[in-house]
This record gives sequence, C-alpha cells and structure tokens, in this order.
Amino acid sequence: MQSPVPQQLTQSLRAVVAATLAATLLAVSLAVCASAIAAEPSGGAALQEKYQALQPQLTSNQFARPLYINSTESSSSIKGDIYAVVDYPFAQVRSSLTMPAHWCDVLILHLNTKYCRPGPGQNPATLSMRVGKKHEQAIGDAYRIDFNYRVPANGDDYFDVRLAADKGPIDTRDYRIQLEAVPLGDGRSFLHLTYSYSFGLASRVALRAYLATAGSDKVGFTVDKSDKSGYVGGMRGTVERNTMRYYLAIDAFLSGLGAPQAQQLEHRLQTWFSATERYPRQLHEVDKNDYLTMKRKEYARQNTE
Repeated sequence: MQSPVPQQLTQSLRAVVAATLAATLLAVSLAVCASAIAAEPSGGAALQEKYQALQPQLTSNQFARPLYINSTESSSSIKGDIYAVVDYPFAQVRSSLTMPAHWCDVLILHLNTKYCRPGPGQNPATLSMRVGKKHEQAIGDAYRIDFNYRVPANGDDYFDVRLAADKGPIDTRDYRIQLEAVPLGDGRSFLHLTYSYSFGLASRVALRAYLATAGSDKVGFTVDKSDKSGYVGGMRGTVERNTMRYYLAIDAFLSGLGAPQAQQLEHRLQTWFSATERYPRQLHEVDKNDYLTMKRKEYARQNTE
C-alpha cells in the first residue's frame, strides 16, 4: 500500500497553489490574447461602427451608465471587453492615456496592484508591476509582471494603447491589455478596454479549485438565467469583475485630472471606491478606510522606492 504522506503533501501543495494563484489571477487577468486581438476588426472606423451597433446596450442596461461588458472563455484563455462612453473630450483622454507613467496611476487604484513603476522611454516602454493580495503586502511577497508598453496608433481621431507580458505567475502567460478610443464630437469619448490571459493546466486547476470553494459565491455582470445567482460565474465572472475594476480605474483617473495636483490621488481613490460600491454583489471586498489607508501607502511606496 502506498504511504499516505505523499498524498497529504500533494493535497497541501494543491491548497497552497490554489490560494496563492487565486489572489494573483483575480488581479492580473489583464488583456486579450494576441491572436484574439488580431482576429477582431480594429481602428477608428471599426470602433465608430461598434459604437453605433451598441446603442441599445449603451442606452439601457443594469449599470446606470453607458457601458457594455462581455466575456469569453476558451480551453486555454479568458477574455473580457468593456465598451463605454466617458464624459471627457478625446484630446484629454488621448493625452493622458498614451503616457506610460499615467498607466501606473491607473493600475495602482486596483485592490491587487501593489506597485507600478514605468521604465525609460515612451513608446515602447516597460511597466514593472507587482500584484498580490487585497490587503497590505510587502513588495517582495507579491508577484512581478513586466509589461511592454506601446502605442501603435495615436492620431486626432483614434488611439490604441497596448501592454503585453509574456509570462505571469506559475504557468500563466500572454497577458495583454488594450485600450482604444475615438471622439464622439460632443465633448465625450468612446472607449474599448479589452484584456485576458492564457493559462496552463496547473493554473486552470488552481483557479477552478478556488472558484469551487472560497470563490464559489462570486459572480460577474452578464445576466445568466440558467444560474441560480442570475449572473455568470466561474472564470467568466472573474474576468468580468476585473474588467470592471480596471475600467473604473481609468474613469477615476480621468476624473481626477480636474483637481489640483496635490488633491488628484485622493480624488481618484475616493472616486474608484465609491464607483465599485455601486456594484456590491460583484465588487465589494474591503471597507473604505482599509482601502484608502492601503492605497495611500502603496502610492507613496511606488513613487519613492
């Protein structure tokens, strides 16, 4: 008979992997696979056509704002998309979100982002990022992911920003984030945020184990009448929650531009947290004071270390 010790060790290792990876993947399920991006129409004309096609969804939805979210899952990747109208002129959106340093100001708003620092250069550049748990954490205990940042299109009527990381924690890979936008001609802009990652067997098993236990009650935003919760769950729910968190971070960053420089961080933190609390079923994780205290420290750390 086989000794029970190896089996116990295997169970322990699975538990550790599941818990660790769950915290990380919930934070960094960033962007769409390169093959998926290439397969979809892109460019200003295509995005303007998408805006027209999505009028029913943007006008009437559960978000109380002009926003549409979608997600897809394959055997080896997960992808989320948000299309949204924002009340900021295109020139302001473009000048702000085509700067790599500003992306660190966006990304740090997310609960699981512990640190972000841009490297030299503008296009391309590198964003050195650390992701981890939803509470205070030393940088050395968080996962490092280095994103290549580039702007393949940057014109007066369309811009396209892409971040890419080949490797992530354990056997995750092909992290991609893309943001594209067009002007609407009335002081507003239309954004498309898309993100996902690819995964191997170990990461898929670990995340599914988390979703079957501690994360079993978590849901996304897509209505799913076949599920007792009424919403899509599982891995699609995970990517939808984080798509929304990053979209709200972009919106909070833009909203802070109108505040005095010394007040912009506080404005963004308050705005991001308040926006997530509008969807408590999906996004509530920590109390406001805990979030604000943690993020003030993390922002100070990423600007000094």
